[in-house]
Amino acid sequence: MTETLDRLAEQYQRSVPSDLRDAHGFDWYLETLYDDPTVARNAHQRLADMFDHYGTDTDGDVVEYKLASEDPLGEGANTFFGREVHEAIHEFVNKVKSGARGLGPEKRIILLLGPVGSGKSDVDRQVRRYYEDYTATEDGRLYTFRWTDLCSVVGDQDPNDDTVVSPMHQDPLVLLPHEQRQRVLEDLNDELDAPYTLRNDQSLDPESEFYMDELLAHYEDDLEAVLSNHVEVVRLVASENRRDCIETFEPKDKKNQDETELTGDVNYSKLAVYGESDPRAFDYAGAFCNANRGIFSGEELLKLQREFLYDFLHATQEQTIKPTNNPRIDIDQVIVGRTNMPEYRDKRADEKMEAFNDRTKRVDFPYVLEYEQEARIYEKLLANADIPDVHVEPHTLDMAGLFGVLTRLREPDADTVGLVEKAKAYNGELDDVDDVDPEKLREEAAESGESEGMSGVSPRFVGDEVAAAIMESMDRDREFLSPLTVFNRLEDNVDQHGSIPEGNVEGYRRLLELVREEYRERAIEDVRHALAYDLDEIQQQGEKYMDHVMAYIDDDTVADELTGRQQEPDETFLRAVEEQLAVPEDRKDDFRQEVSNWVSRRAREGEPFHPQDNDRLRRALEQKLWEDKKHNINFSALVSNAEIDEEHNDWVAALVDRGYSEGGAREVLEFAGAEVAKAELES
Repeated sequence: MTETLDRLAEQYQRSVPSDLRDAHGFDWYLETLYDDPTVARNAHQRLADMFDHYGTDTDGDVVEYKLASEDPLGEGANTFFGREVHEAIHEFVNKVKSGARGLGPEKRIILLLGPVGSGKSDVDRQVRRYYEDYTATEDGRLYTFRWTDLCSVVGDQDPNDDTVVSPMHQDPLVLLPHEQRQRVLEDLNDELDAPYTLRNDQSLDPESEFYMDELLAHYEDDLEAVLSNHVEVVRLVASENRRDCIETFEPKDKKNQDETELTGDVNYSKLAVYGESDPRAFDYAGAFCNANRGIFSGEELLKLQREFLYDFLHATQEQTIKPTNNPRIDIDQVIVGRTNMPEYRDKRADEKMEAFNDRTKRVDFPYVLEYEQEARIYEKLLANADIPDVHVEPHTLDMAGLFGVLTRLREPDADTVGLVEKAKAYNGELDDVDDVDPEKLREEAAESGESEGMSGVSPRFVGDEVAAAIMESMDRDREFLSPLTVFNRLEDNVDQHGSIPEGNVEGYRRLLELVREEYRERAIEDVRHALAYDLDEIQQQGEKYMDHVMAYIDDDTVADELTGRQQEPDETFLRAVEEQLAVPEDRKDDFRQEVSNWVSRRAREGEPFHPQDNDRLRRALEQKLWEDKKHNINFSALVSNAEIDEEHNDWVAALVDRGYSEGGAREVLEFAGAEVAKAELES
């Protein structure tokens, strides 16, 4: 459908809050608060509610917030993957929610700490983006005020300043004296249905306080006359571009850092009008001023000079800022900082930074440790780019992800578990039947003092090499991207990347060899699947296996396939299937019970039995089918130099059905087919 201007204009108009341009009286605002007390929330409370507004899911003991796991605003373009990232986001939200309840974090910097490329900046950006949207909704609305008709009362007021918006975007409630304000807040809290209490102990900013004093003097302390004649309440929508309620602060010249960047400075254009000591001659353009009632986001925060960081002490603990030669200013904002490990270690070791360190709440953002989730990061990078029409072969991104994850893991203590097995356990592939407990492995790593995921190669490095491998494939007129091409890129460039220490290069190359071997096994399995797979036979053998398993568990008999006579479960057949997964004799009962539970659970949900839906059972049955059929296969035809015949084309077609391109299928037949042929011919 072709878009037209009127349709585009209508879409935009629907996205704008209906009362954005309206001006209301103060009495209207009071009525609004009594109708919906949450309008008077502070920054921590509003941000806390924002996360729940877009929805949540629960994965075990971790709450996943849909603004990160699904990205409804971006239709999934900016989703985040991996248990570690969602644990970090969950911890971040809990700190915000604790601050909303007044438990302490509202007086701290929430410091997002992690290696380069771990996602902390992307999460911070996502939070700011959703805060903008939330404040434009009915649930997230907030208001500020502006002074009007000032020249009629204030004698020396510049005519250009007849109407002045609250320079700190303060809540209109601060216009009420403290005693009257508390009475309103008590009423609102009686009606509030929320896990927090509404609070507002702020004073008016110095400029607004000046106008209030002048107007009260004129009206002989008639507050109603002041608020009715000179105050308008207006809708406030956060905007990072306009620097309204959201401010991103980046350190610039380390030698010329100026505190006015944070706290504001003299407005030199107003000095000649109002004079040097007049609060109207102050420019509320500091980062803390712009972030009021929203989010202050400090990028590479710990790269700031020590003296510059002292400004954060009052901003956090006292929730005030103190511009040079000016009165203090109350602030209400969530202060978030981001930093990498080297800067954090330096500041942590600096005894003169003890007060600052004490005012930070650290949230670790490690790299992802589940390689399939890591692969989804690369998928997202490719999906958001204009990539050529290249077919990504099976296992390509998973194996790239496995390499990335292996560089981040601590070598397990147990000799029975290798690094690849540990990665598989974290990925959810191994369980109690395999005698590998991923939670114990995590605890073991944590007890060692080495935080897994806080070092290793970044997704950016691997993603860059995947992208380069795509272009390399195009240069070679290959319309597919295979793991072999990616492996070559990684091996050739692991020593060229600036973020990889030279001492780690050889170790990473050894890890890459482990990944190559893992891929070899998977490629061989795919080739065997192409040579011998038969879905009907898998289903038949699966049903037979389950009949004998259920009879074994229930200490019952099963009907013989040929005679129909009742007989004992066929232990030889059961073990022939289980041995394909190397299930030992003393663990067979666990495996059988696991499969039985899976079948029973599906039956309760009304799902039919399909053995290919259970990865472990499928692999066992496929291997069993391979053992039964391999004596009928012409292995000499798998040698790479053999003439391509109809049988070979059938194998290619079977691999294409499994997700390969035709070119990728021929490559994997050449790579793994020869290995299969060699092993079987030798045996």
